[in-house]
Amino acid sequence: MSGTTAQGTDRLTAWERLTAAPLTVLSVMFLVVYAAPILDPDLDPTWRAACTATTVAVWLLFWADIIVRLGLATDRRRFVRGHLFDLVVLALPILRPLRAVRLIMIVLTINRRTEVWARGRLAVYVAATTALLVLVSALAVLDAERFAAEANITSFDDALWWSTVTITTVGYGDYYPVTTMGRFVALGLMIGGIGLIGFVTGSLATWIVERVSAAADKPAAVTSDDVAALRAEIAALRRRLGTDAEAEGRTAG
Repeated sequence: MSGTTAQGTDRLTAWERLTAAPLTVLSVMFLVVYAAPILDPDLDPTWRAACTATTVAVWLLFWADIIVRLGLATDRRRFVRGHLFDLVVLALPILRPLRAVRLIMIVLTINRRTEVWARGRLAVYVAATTALLVLVSALAVLDAERFAAEANITSFDDALWWSTVTITTVGYGDYYPVTTMGRFVALGLMIGGIGLIGFVTGSLATWIVERVSAAADKPAAVTSDDVAALRAEIAALRRRLGTDAEAEGRTAG
């Protein structure tokens, strides 16, 4: 039984490793075709239809991926519990007002890959995650707000400025969402911004503690080396004294 479980786990791991790069490419593609109609409201209907078809196709591929992973999982209930959020995010955007929720899955997929690529490089990881979060939030809030009554976020410039101000917790208040979906986007951006700041703060604190600990350990290492050298000198002195004593004994005899 344990051998079967291990084999299933290996198959799931192999599948996730195999699909990691393609899913990342699909995520970027989805982001592009999602953004095109938002950034260009006068986009040709043919291109708009192509973008819509591509988003649906990519979304179906995401569904196919999670279904395959569910089939490869040895404990399907545990898999569903561990991926419940992913399943909800995949299911909700079927409703037109919640289509911006699709971007959450895109952020999660790209972010996981970025974390692997930038492991050990805090600056790279933080910069990539921040830029992605700001861009996606700007697109989502513009999609939700542009044609709403009394909306003040009506261009990508406005949306990008609002997203940057919000994630940095500056909050000038010159731009703000008025729709329910826009406010949900703002809520997600606020939570993401707080989490990102906490991550950076925690990582910086850990780095400082490690540097201080390393500096504190250096004198101990030097003292240990000095003690070892002193012992070697004492041993050499003893051998020399012993040799001199033997020589004096032979001379006296």
